Amino acid sequence: MERREILKQVEKLVDMYQKGLLGGEVMPEDSNPHLPKESLANYNYYTLPMALNYQRNSYKLWESANQTWQDTETNFVFDTKKVSKSSFEQVQHALVKYKVALQPNKQTEIWIKLCDTINELFDGDIRKIFANNDYDVNRIRTYIQKEHKAQFPYLSGNKICNYWLYVLYQYTDMQFKNIGDLTVAPDTHVVKASHRLGLITDKELETSQVQLIVIERWNQLLQGTKYYPIDIHTPMWLWSRNGFRELQ
Repeated sequence: MERREILKQVEKLVDMYQKGLLGGEVMPEDSNPHLPKESLANYNYYTLPMALNYQRNSYKLWESANQTWQDTETNFVFDTKKVSKSSFEQVQHALVKYKVALQPNKQTEIWIKLCDTINELFDGDIRKIFANNDYDVNRIRTYIQKEHKAQFPYLSGNKICNYWLYVLYQYTDMQFKNIGDLTVAPDTHVVKASHRLGLITDKELETSQVQLIVIERWNQLLQGTKYYPIDIHTPMWLWSRNGFRELQ
């Protein structure tokens, strides 16, 4: 399909989203304890569960995170310094209780690793990573995805890293520089929607590099338009999740 035709479809998709025809009045991350936007607790709330947001229902994840926060027995897991001082079994029990962790061992290890990283590199304050990189999304991604990739398990991935920064932009007081350089977060729904729009081929859909292909195609498609790639993430996600309603 030609670029012009795909852009027409994108316009229809965004218009349907804005009119509420794709759903989305409540997004997964809306399940939260409504903490002060600028608080460290709020940043931790939107950072730590994000690393476990793969191959699962996002609504269930954030419902579980909110339940874990509301319970005084389990909400210590959102304090990185308390996590590092707790035993593996204590953290595991807290994460499993409301099913934040669906893989008790692996996902507890990921959570603890991230907390240890935040404590070691930023003295327990994840907000310092943004200040240290001049609040620039490109520098932040380079720091996480290349320079310190092993220290940010799953959060450094192509899908999760971009979406995490976007969620922080939406749900905290963070004002990033170069927000337009955030790419689409190529999760399963976004990949399927990209294929449905004709942005990737049947063959590309089945390759191991499909996430990178999707990112590059959206960057190319939207260059010079009024949209940033991250702008169309939610419309595509909802479109796929709700069964690809006919565009109108």
